[in-house]
Amino acid sequence: MAKHFPKIGAHVSIAGGIAHAPTRAQREGCDTFQCFTRSPQGGPAPELTEDVVAAFREAMATADMGRFVIHAPYYINLASTEARIRHASRRVIREELERGSVLGATYVMFHPGSHRGRTAAEGIVAVRKGLLEILHGYQGSCQLLLEVSAGAGDVLGDTFQENATMMEPVRSAHGFGGICFDTCHAFASGYDFRTPEALAQTLATFDECIGLEYLKLTHVNDSAAPLGEHRDRHEHIGEGHIGKEGMALILSSEPFRRIDWILETRDEGRERDVAFLAKLRQKVA
Repeated sequence: MAKHFPKIGAHVSIAGGIAHAPTRAQREGCDTFQCFTRSPQGGPAPELTEDVVAAFREAMATADMGRFVIHAPYYINLASTEARIRHASRRVIREELERGSVLGATYVMFHPGSHRGRTAAEGIVAVRKGLLEILHGYQGSCQLLLEVSAGAGDVLGDTFQENATMMEPVRSAHGFGGICFDTCHAFASGYDFRTPEALAQTLATFDECIGLEYLKLTHVNDSAAPLGEHRDRHEHIGEGHIGKEGMALILSSEPFRRIDWILETRDEGRERDVAFLAKLRQKVA
């Protein structure tokens, strides 16, 4: 295991400017973080001027943050039936990769979107084309991650095989990193890991479909919904159906000890989640 993993982080606000994000993460007891670089609901991205970038890098150094990651906006949908939405989604993801490279982010992760109005197979084809276009000619340092989804409605990416099929054309492309494994999403999609046997099966399936070498980051969220219900409902660790024991089991496994742990739980009460992860890290590092 690399001695610098895992770092513990949380999704933090960029209110007032992205330079405030590292300090917010530090105040929560984190040594990494996730953030947006623009509004997740739409609108133009704030300009990354030389002053903004310098202030951000200074804040990273002051807070002793070695790395951070970016979450793409929620409105991304590479599988949309509307060409306008597909093209805008491709453009925004490419912009986020370029912005991430300027800021020094390790990854940008995104949800592939919904195939509503067409078959899942057609939606997957659209995602594959989108990924090829996004990474065409890209030379930046920030890498793109596909996030496992909960599969609600017509949302793509809830099975490991579906993710493997979407990422296949860009597996070896410059700028593609791999998969962000969200514990809540995977659990909601039917992947159990609350017992050693269930965890072994889930990891084996991931390795067979995708390859554990492509597991690059995890979102750490308990699930308010039961196993396999395909509902994306994040909960604090120990207050959902995964439970503290289940979360400790998967995060203690060798593949998950090699990647960073990012919380996406509610701000209120999240200090308990950070404390749980810090204690667990002491045991497994």
